[in-house]
Amino acid sequence: MADIATRVYNHKWKIDPIIRSLIDTDFYKLLMCQSVFRNKPDTQVTFSLINRSKTIRLAELVDEGELREQLDHIRSLRLSRGESTFLRGNTFYGKRQMFRSDFMEWFEGLQLPPYHLEKRDGQYELTFEGSWHEVMLWEIPALAVLMELRSRAVLKDMGKFELQVLYARAMTKLWEKVERLRPLDGLRLADFGTRRRHSFLWQDWCVQAMQEGLGDKFAGTSNCLIAMRREVEAIGTNAHELPMVYAALAEDDAALARAPYEVLSDWHDEHDGNLRIILPDTYGTEGFLKNAPDWLAGWTGIRIDSGDPATGAEIAIRWWKDRGEDPREKLVIFSDGLDADKIIALAKQFQGRVRVSFGWGTLLTNDFRGLVPNEALAPFSLVCKAISANGRPTVKLSDNPNKAMGPADEVARYKRVFGVGTQKALEVVV
Repeated sequence: MADIATRVYNHKWKIDPIIRSLIDTDFYKLLMCQSVFRNKPDTQVTFSLINRSKTIRLAELVDEGELREQLDHIRSLRLSRGESTFLRGNTFYGKRQMFRSDFMEWFEGLQLPPYHLEKRDGQYELTFEGSWHEVMLWEIPALAVLMELRSRAVLKDMGKFELQVLYARAMTKLWEKVERLRPLDGLRLADFGTRRRHSFLWQDWCVQAMQEGLGDKFAGTSNCLIAMRREVEAIGTNAHELPMVYAALAEDDAALARAPYEVLSDWHDEHDGNLRIILPDTYGTEGFLKNAPDWLAGWTGIRIDSGDPATGAEIAIRWWKDRGEDPREKLVIFSDGLDADKIIALAKQFQGRVRVSFGWGTLLTNDFRGLVPNEALAPFSLVCKAISANGRPTVKLSDNPNKAMGPADEVARYKRVFGVGTQKALEVVV
């Protein structure tokens, strides 16, 4: 196990680059990438960094030269033979050869496309443009780089002993959470913390701690590289990116209304009926479920990623009952703003009513709250989203209006098409 404090004290980026591999990314990115490679190969998109936490002035904390070095390093990476063998030959979700030969041949030759970086009003404007299946693979490493550079900026003046104590306290804090979660009957929990982690080394440590502390209650990690190295399951299905781009490509309101379901139809075909998890909140969960085709009710489960999680689960349970399905055989995956208290409360509330799983993100892999002065390491909300497709703006409404994005006129149009009424604004919890 790495001595993280010593590595942080001595680190040089060429020895400890933030991104070490093209598969140091979330598994669902690769699954979605293969689907896009097959179904939308000619779509051109723009991704952009969005810092929702405006008080964190990244361009004043993170050195531009260091940022460019890390981004340039990522562009130098290629898939290794061992990584290719892992993706080609491993069994994921009970399916061998999840990744097709044509996709793997393309991925093995991939160099990530160029980036555009500039400073504006204390923030970095970082954008990526090009073919969707290439540009989309920038999202997770770009976020991880900025999160870790911010951590390094805060830690750079700390001495050896101060760093040892800091990490000892952070380890104790996480282990206390593990001890609280361990007694939960039927717990199924995965690491979803790549994009906003404190660092790669810290995420790797957290996964090992979960393996030992939770045993078979730990389902795996969304991080492909760590899954390969630690021999745990790679976890993930799909994200808001798919319906956002499909919707932007719609030619009229009728096509727009169909777009979220076309995404899942393509997804079903791509994976031969496997990985059947619905993410319904891109344009409002209630409207999505109300207008959903009957065949979606037969899918395995639903992931809840915005709004009040208990309310979202109750909506899903009612929908399954209305469609003649038994909720006790369905799966609800909670993945927004989780920490130990919320996980425990949700697990108890829905025990016996529906199968429950948790994708634990930022407060697993980046909870240093209260451990340094002025909360200088407190996590913050940084995202990298597709903002246009073939020159048209993308829109996300979400079940929490504080997570909405897109031009005002298009947001109004989407709300009309998808029948989104009054929404309750909630604090965005990372």
